[in-house]
Amino acid sequence: MQRGRKAGSEDERIVEAIPPAPPAGQNAVSDVAFLSSTNGWGPVERDSSVGDQAAGDGGPISIAGVDYPKGLGTNSVSDVQLYLDGKCTRLTADVGVDDETGGSGTVTFSVIADGKTLTTTPTIRGKQAAVPIDVDVTGAQVLDLKVGDAGDGNANDHGDWGAPTLTCS
Repeated sequence: MQRGRKAGSEDERIVEAIPPAPPAGQNAVSDVAFLSSTNGWGPVERDSSVGDQAAGDGGPISIAGVDYPKGLGTNSVSDVQLYLDGKCTRLTADVGVDDETGGSGTVTFSVIADGKTLTTTPTIRGKQAAVPIDVDVTGAQVLDLKVGDAGDGNANDHGDWGAPTLTCS
């Protein structure tokens, strides 16, 4: 057992190297290297829905009939960590349940900067219009984009981050 760790406590996030911070300007989050990612079903998908358990098996991201060519497809409970190095000021996105669930699924979305929750949505259900997120992330080193299961398990919880965009300097 390593010093300072409790028996049985494991961290599944393995980071080989800290990725570079996003460049100046508008950055699609799906084009930014992840510091880490965890997902409740299959891998986090870039620019497609989560689909099934294999990488790249999702379809186009669609929330309440609106298609998003850029975004992240997840299944609760998920967490995508981004290294910002204090160089970004804003995160915007439209979030919701992907249409591929046929109207099932309940999720919440949270944005957390350096351990401080900046916003959490109320429960979002399948077929519900996307909820806009627009948060100030000025000075943040690490940003967490989390999707929760709204307390009822993760069945059909295909949570999409539609057009998530970081503004950086």
